[in-house]
Amino acid sequence: MYAIRYWCCELLCLVNIFAQMYAMNRFFDGEFYDYGLRVLQVSDQLQEKRVDPMIYIFPRVTKCNFHKFGPSGTVQNHDALCVLPLNVVNEKTYILIWFWFVALAALLCVLVAYRACLIGCPSLRPRLLRISRKITSRRDARVVAQHLDVGDWWVLYMLGKNLDPAVYNEIVVDLAKRMEDPKGAMLRR
Repeated sequence: MYAIRYWCCELLCLVNIFAQMYAMNRFFDGEFYDYGLRVLQVSDQLQEKRVDPMIYIFPRVTKCNFHKFGPSGTVQNHDALCVLPLNVVNEKTYILIWFWFVALAALLCVLVAYRACLIGCPSLRPRLLRISRKITSRRDARVVAQHLDVGDWWVLYMLGKNLDPAVYNEIVVDLAKRMEDPKGAMLRR
């Protein structure tokens, strides 16, 4: 169950990224999904000729009405253009967030597909045990991977990433000997 929970957490990370992108898209009235792509498309055009999607989402200037008292004591209306400097920062921040979300989503999709291959193709597991620490023999890695279920294999694989290679090799060799030995049958599935 440990491996399944671990992989479910990775899958939840992917779901979280897509949920955040969906929420941002709803917040920006459907403008967030392709926000970065549109920014890239207009970045090649001349400043005078382009219709910048960042200005549509984050206007830099707006019309303001000021009501103030005039010399006679009556309220006078003044129309003015107000500059919104924070929106300049917001447009840069959200373009960075868009690229970050797209990169995370792509990497997490690859990771989830890789984990699905690990679950669906048990023949990959001995190779990964061997790749994690080069000193493990093929035979020992094969014996251990064949006798362990996916959860136990995952714990052993994670140990290989966090232990000294010599210690990890001793563990794998000892496990392989116990699994091949009839007295080590209690360790088998």
